[in-house]
Amino acid sequence: GAGEAGEAGGAELITNAQSPMPHALFPNKWYLACYVLIAGAILTKGPVGIVLPVIIVAAFLLYVGRFREVLREMRLFVGILIILGLSVPWYALVIWRNGWNYINAFFGYHNLERFTEVVNGHSAPWYFYFIVVLLGFAPYSVYLPVSIIRLKFWQRSHWRSLERFQQFGLFAWIWFASIFGFFSIAVTKLPSYVLPLMPAAAILVTLLWSDFLQDTEDRQTSPVSSSPTPPLSPSFLRVSGWLNVMFLSVLATALFNITHILGTDPAISNFHELIQKSGLPVIAGVMWLICAILVAGFLLSRRWNYIIGINLLGLVAFIIFVLTPASFFIDRERQLPLRELSAVILEAKQPNEELIMLGFKKPSVVFYSHIHVNYLGLPQEAIEHIKNQAAKGLQPPSLLLLAEQKKFLQMELQPDDYKSLSTKGAYNLVRVPFKKKKNEKIDIS
Repeated sequence: GAGEAGEAGGAELITNAQSPMPHALFPNKWYLACYVLIAGAILTKGPVGIVLPVIIVAAFLLYVGRFREVLREMRLFVGILIILGLSVPWYALVIWRNGWNYINAFFGYHNLERFTEVVNGHSAPWYFYFIVVLLGFAPYSVYLPVSIIRLKFWQRSHWRSLERFQQFGLFAWIWFASIFGFFSIAVTKLPSYVLPLMPAAAILVTLLWSDFLQDTEDRQTSPVSSSPTPPLSPSFLRVSGWLNVMFLSVLATALFNITHILGTDPAISNFHELIQKSGLPVIAGVMWLICAILVAGFLLSRRWNYIIGINLLGLVAFIIFVLTPASFFIDRERQLPLRELSAVILEAKQPNEELIMLGFKKPSVVFYSHIHVNYLGLPQEAIEHIKNQAAKGLQPPSLLLLAEQKKFLQMELQPDDYKSLSTKGAYNLVRVPFKKKKNEKIDIS
């Protein structure tokens, strides 16, 4: 009894130590770190860097009924000043330099429009992020349903009665659900958008396994426990374990047949051939198949503590021997041509000569070349734009055109209508001179 009382007292002492004194002006070091990191997120990703933390924290505090209490503890007014002081100056300078062009492009196009409209063709069905989490959090994603259900987050009165340190699992679930729901509502969808929920998913699965591997007898004999969830029956882990085996087997089979599953990539003309030649799908498939066999063996022998270790070893091996080489492969085939073409643009571009990007939007070209780029979507738009520029009698009497080969061919330019400067991967870089007709009107036809 004395030991249990000491444990409870120690937990209370830790909780109180984390809270600032009532008269403190500044937030404690954890809240201060939170505000600094939010400012960094705003500088990195824009308004979403503060929107997501606010949604997560507010939802959690409202659910557990400690909204006012924690807001006072956070010293919110000071925190807002810290966030604004670290993030606003940079935005103010950029807006001062670029004006409404930056506001419309960054705040309008890259934030508001991405949430309300489909941008760059990145649309997806409502279940898109279920697939992304299933594959992106593999191989642990099969344990997420059990780790979420066991929380019984719908029992609000139970969670509100717990101490703060016992609500960690609930906070992780609200963190996970908030980001998943926010980006599921957004119209533009990309796999990378839900990366911020992966740490929350890792916490949920870690809590599941740590509770399961804890000594069951000690949990049953101790009336005081730091875990708000009851002991987990081996049957739940057994079912999830066999789902683990099935998932790894299906994943291995899919990797063996990856060229029949993946679609084409417009940025890589011989995409399927290059993937097959790399041998990475076979290596990955063999890895996950071996993991599936080992997990099945440990399930049959009831060596539960080895199952999570095998998944971890498989993930580490996958990152080292497949994911890392694949990232270099993707960079070589998708980004290297653009870096090389940017270097050619810097050498070939004449003063005041316009650069047009046709059929795709790659901000990396702007980054590599430090040149203003005019984006056009359709070949007919490019033709009309060239005619309009030619009629103005601009100097120099030409422009640079960077286009995907497919879009370039659709322009149906004659050989004497352009000069080829370079071809890299799926992209052509040409110079289109403005031609003069006999009546001195400048045109390209």
